[in-house]
Amino acid sequence: MERDMSTCIDGCLHCYRTCLEWLATRGLAGNDADHIRLMMVCAEMCRTTAHIMLLRSPHHGHVCEDCAAVCTECAKECERTGGMERCVEACRFCAENCLAMAI
Repeated sequence: MERDMSTCIDGCLHCYRTCLEWLATRGLAGNDADHIRLMMVCAEMCRTTAHIMLLRSPHHGHVCEDCAAVCTECAKECERTGGMERCVEACRFCAENCLAMAI
């Protein structure tokens, strides 16, 4: 369980960083507002989920379930947009690990 949680925390933080880096370097020009908002929500959800797991909250499973849903949606939208392979990969990895931690 501890190894799984550590992998999930790392995945969440990687997704958080990947989404924010993409938005900071390329994200605003030419992308629609809904996609940008989704990426911002995804990043924040990943940060929050990692934080809750680091606190060892017994509620982490519920948060992980929601994080997986947001990351899955974000991965689909980034894939549809194209040219965002790093974001797609980070979101999918995070979603997969969060689902494993979900209650």
